[in-house]
Amino acid sequence: MRHLVKALLLSPCIALAACGGLFFYPQQELLLTPDRTGLDYRDVRFSASDGVGLHGWYLPADPKTVREPACTVLFLHGNAENISTHLGSVWWLPQRGVNVFLFDYRGYGQSEGSPELDGLHRDFDAALATALKQADTEAGRIVVFGQSLGGALAITAVARSAHKDRLRGLITEGAFSGYRAIVRDKLAASWLTWPLQWPLSFTVADDYKPLQAIGELSPLPVLIVHGQADGIIPPHHAQALYDAARMPKALWLVPGAAHIAVFRSKMYQDRLIEYLRGLGCAAQ
Repeated sequence: MRHLVKALLLSPCIALAACGGLFFYPQQELLLTPDRTGLDYRDVRFSASDGVGLHGWYLPADPKTVREPACTVLFLHGNAENISTHLGSVWWLPQRGVNVFLFDYRGYGQSEGSPELDGLHRDFDAALATALKQADTEAGRIVVFGQSLGGALAITAVARSAHKDRLRGLITEGAFSGYRAIVRDKLAASWLTWPLQWPLSFTVADDYKPLQAIGELSPLPVLIVHGQADGIIPPHHAQALYDAARMPKALWLVPGAAHIAVFRSKMYQDRLIEYLRGLGCAAQ
């Protein structure tokens, strides 16, 4: 998401030409694999409904920490790079008795195609169906966790999902409440682009509205996490999402935490594990 900030502030001409495309900054090269960090994993290849080939990693929970069927977290990363650089957000979960399935959207990493929002929603549907087929995954013990762009995507994709009733919860960290809303925020941050925030925001498609979709998730439990020192996505987006959500819901506004940095803290790792236990997920 930092790339979006830089691009929108760099040139109004760039923003006018393709605001929507500025949400995606994929990287094809995988910089590491989970085994280099001491994690067991398996490569997973699957396809979206339009035939685009996708790639992900399934990280099984450490068997020494699992006393009953483990919870599986389906992880949706942010708008830049790929799963190899976002692995750091979830590497700790298998050690706490939680399976993780993280995947690359089309155009990212080893996934085929080019990123666009309709396609990313297809990718989510395929990833959730694939997660449900994994031997380690027990239906009804899946939690979706999205960060930044992945959080906004998680909200709208889960709201439309045919498998919503098979999920145990939805967690977002550093998510924005709307695509046009975050573009306006970024344009308003500079005197150069401030006058353009409204006209340029309308160059962004508004087919997917997290602020509207989050109210459609109930009775699925929703946890919204946001760092109060987030300089990329202002915390008011989290408050807006929380206000629009229906019960059961929770909001964690974390003092001093930067963008998607809350779970670098062991205290908040422990707190998330407690939250997962409260959802009936096995975690240590």
